[in-house]
Amino acid sequence: MPLPVRRTETSSRPMQRWDPFREFEQLQEEMGRLVQTVWSPANGDGGAWTPFADIEETDDAWVIEAEVPGVKRADINVELRDDELVISGDVVERERRGRLRRRARRTGHFEYRVTLPGAMDEDKIEANLHDGILTVRVPKTEQARPRRIEVKAD
Repeated sequence: MPLPVRRTETSSRPMQRWDPFREFEQLQEEMGRLVQTVWSPANGDGGAWTPFADIEETDDAWVIEAEVPGVKRADINVELRDDELVISGDVVERERRGRLRRRARRTGHFEYRVTLPGAMDEDKIEANLHDGILTVRVPKTEQARPRRIEVKAD
């Protein structure tokens, strides 16, 4: 049975036998490195991380719910810059008496950014923190709300 051959771009290198399993292993290693950088907790070295968040659009507002467990209200900053909502703050690591054997929770600076489409009523934005969930409600202006248009028959 003939085996497929992978050709190289330059003729000076010898031809190699194509091994799909080797390429699969390389892909798996690269994906492992990617997952490690995305999901590994910040080491407290000042590296910023992004909290998990949900965005819901209703007829009259956008509602953003961000997970910020253990964060005090005074350590959270919510800003609106043009059409971009920025939630940032710091998770302060508590003082420990014993040795820390494993760290799985994130500490340090966090930042979440989202661009909201359409016009918003900037004076009526509300932010509430309850049980580690920050809920930011950004109301839409009257012009940005959907309107039903009646269809007439001839």
